[in-house]
Amino acid sequence: MKRPIRVLVAKVGLDGHDRGAKVIATALKDAGMEVIYTGLRQTPEMVVNTALQEDVDAIGVSILSGAHMTVFPKILDQLKEKHLEHVLVTGGGIIPDSDAEKLYEMGCGKLFSPGTPTIKVAEYIQQQVAQNRTA
Repeated sequence: MKRPIRVLVAKVGLDGHDRGAKVIATALKDAGMEVIYTGLRQTPEMVVNTALQEDVDAIGVSILSGAHMTVFPKILDQLKEKHLEHVLVTGGGIIPDSDAEKLYEMGCGKLFSPGTPTIKVAEYIQQQVAQNRTA
């Protein structure tokens, strides 16, 4: 029996708006995933350490602060340092398309804007994790 998908939902930095992260966490649980929510004001290092300890398949970062070009690269770098490149890094928030393209080139997964149906996020994570598990 294969284990359920494990997702870490993270709020990094000083951004205190976590309603979206909580909505996504609930939607992912409803889709059958195990979800670990970090709470507010995490550092990239804290997120990656939690991902390692919890043996997650994916990290979903909710970011509205504008610090996405700092946060996502730091998380990706930390994952590489800990040999966790197989962990999907995805997320959402206010991220301009031009920045999203740069983040994709760095290895970040799809980034979702506010208003995206939660089922789309769940389906994306399920698809990507299935691919990562068979690779």
